[in-house]
Amino acid sequence: MKILVTGANGFIGKNLTVRLRENDDFEVMTFIRGETQAVLVEKVAQSDFIVHLAGVNRPEHSSEFVTGNADLTRSLCEAVRSSNRVIPVIYTSSTQAESDNDYGKSKRGAEQALQQLADEHQNPVYIYRLPNIFGKWCRPNYNSVVATFCYNLVHSIPIQIHDANAVINLVYVDDVISEFLQVIQRQPTGILQAVKTIYQITIGDLAKQLQAFRQCRISLLVEPVGAGLVRALYSTYISYLSPTDFAYSLTKFEDARGVFVEVLKTKDCGQFSYFTAHPGVTRGGHYHHSKTEKFIVLKGEARFRFKHIVSGELAEIYTCGTTPQVVETIPGWAHDITNVGSDEMVVMLWANEIFDRTHPDTINSTLK
Repeated sequence: MKILVTGANGFIGKNLTVRLRENDDFEVMTFIRGETQAVLVEKVAQSDFIVHLAGVNRPEHSSEFVTGNADLTRSLCEAVRSSNRVIPVIYTSSTQAESDNDYGKSKRGAEQALQQLADEHQNPVYIYRLPNIFGKWCRPNYNSVVATFCYNLVHSIPIQIHDANAVINLVYVDDVISEFLQVIQRQPTGILQAVKTIYQITIGDLAKQLQAFRQCRISLLVEPVGAGLVRALYSTYISYLSPTDFAYSLTKFEDARGVFVEVLKTKDCGQFSYFTAHPGVTRGGHYHHSKTEKFIVLKGEARFRFKHIVSGELAEIYTCGTTPQVVETIPGWAHDITNVGSDEMVVMLWANEIFDRTHPDTINSTLK
């Protein structure tokens, strides 16, 4: 299938063309700013499907709304007619199409041209009235508050909030692209389409969430970035990092036994750390009442010893870096770990709670 993407150099266009080119069944053609109407006609004639993203939303003169939105779309529709073929079209309109401003009128005019194409030639048309859209590669200081806030925070530029309680509707670019791909492959009925996942958030809460992402490199306390809006915002936020900021340093605690480094903390699922031990070194020698831990030896050879603090029952487990095995500490059992190999031992550790120095739940105990 040959798919023509107009406005392919824009924010949505870049994300869409990348996704389309991941599928060997699609051949992607592009129409970008500066190309002539003759080129548009030629490319439309070769197309099996058109995703019409090209448009104007911040022109120098209001007349450009008409030429860049309504008139361009009319030219596209005429090119489809002159091809004497049925070529389905996806069009990215805006929720502003319901408004009476110049931008909204131009988007509505584009919609009407496509509606006429559908009515008169039974040509499938799919119109998406998108609210604020955000994601990687969105231009900051243009028409996306998410992009602007992300860019400014990453570059230590103050952000400006005029009304913290103002509510905005957001759609994530990956969700939008997924919707487009489904339409291309399934070609459903109906003209007005909608992105299924729309998020609502106040400007104040948006700013707080993005600021929390910035703070996590210092506190190591990661936000719940595995699902929903927070996941999408985090992916967007870090996309504005420059390569020089891809890495950040951690605090290393070092003594005669080796090093200990905290890597990541969560609000409700504990923390991740790692430590090293020189040959013959024993670490631990304590028990917990409620805290639990999971250890995995990444390098070296280890002996774990356990002793029940009431019955005195003893247990030993040997493991090494070549065997992926988790050793779990159990409440009420004192435990330690000894490097029984000839090389440095490296161990990753997860604890089910963040270490609290005021309530450590760590009681020293000998295992002899």
